[in-house]
Amino acid sequence: MLKATASKHILKFHTPVGTSRGYLTTKTSYIISILDTNEPDIKGTGECSLIKGLSPDPENDFEVMLAKVCEDPAKYISFANPDLNCYPSIRFGLETAWKDLQSGGKKILFSSDFTENRSGIPINGLIWMGSRANILQQVRMRIEEGYRCIKMKVGALDFKEEIGILKTIRQEYKNDDIVLRVDANGAFQYEKALEKLKILSELELHSIEQPIKPGNWELMAELCEKSPVPVALDEELFFRDAVDNKSNLLSVIRPRYIILKPSMLGGFAKSMEWIHEAEKTNSGWWITSALESNIGLNALAQWTFTLNNPTYHGLGTGKLFSNNFPSALEIRNGELRMISKPAF
Repeated sequence: MLKATASKHILKFHTPVGTSRGYLTTKTSYIISILDTNEPDIKGTGECSLIKGLSPDPENDFEVMLAKVCEDPAKYISFANPDLNCYPSIRFGLETAWKDLQSGGKKILFSSDFTENRSGIPINGLIWMGSRANILQQVRMRIEEGYRCIKMKVGALDFKEEIGILKTIRQEYKNDDIVLRVDANGAFQYEKALEKLKILSELELHSIEQPIKPGNWELMAELCEKSPVPVALDEELFFRDAVDNKSNLLSVIRPRYIILKPSMLGGFAKSMEWIHEAEKTNSGWWITSALESNIGLNALAQWTFTLNNPTYHGLGTGKLFSNNFPSALEIRNGELRMISKPAF
């Protein structure tokens, strides 16, 4: 018989982090544990990670749904149960906990050269919004730390100011030195988006994530067709219409890339569905964390390595919190590596 419990954990940022939606000081996660009463000493652990205002899970009855899952985990363990369709973070946490339990509760969900510290995962260095001086300081620090891919948020500051910052970065670091990605989080107005993208194209950007708000496929399709900067979909994938119509969405919009956040898409199996559909339309993809604790990040990193995608992934968020769980992960020269066995 399976038993499950869940506990709330408020993660606290070392310093407030700036996004296009304002500054974050905390975020909420729920740690879910599963055990089989026949082997009560073995426990599987997963994380249901929420970002207020961004996660697609409904906030008003999230804890009610999580309690139902804990009351009868076997009912939901197939991950096909439609009751979890609107709760992707619960599905992700449950899938992770179940996979951990099946693997003996040792937090090694996907054994590989990564878990044996024989190989790492190339990741981007994330630059948080702030003053011009602060952003440039972050960039220089990331380069000194060995990153070769930088991701910068845009859309919250004055656009001319952001262009000035990006020009300064490009003056110091050419395209051969670093890959430069930007993420607008849907901040551009459609009417001005193409004009802004033409200006951004002069800076040799790898891509721009979610230039306009999600939810309008036709406008996004037109932008993807005309944009001189390759467009990557992010929040666009969270909508219920997108989840239920993956093939149609990608066929209509035809983005150059899609960004996969398993805790917001419903776990690894659901993310693999997106990957299979993306390959049909020749859309590239990479994996990004969504401010999970080290519990979720551990699972994400192990799974990402098994996909054999050599691009830069967005998995460098483990050091953001002051009260995170112990981690076996460490960033070395722009790579995420597992330097010991997980101990959370």
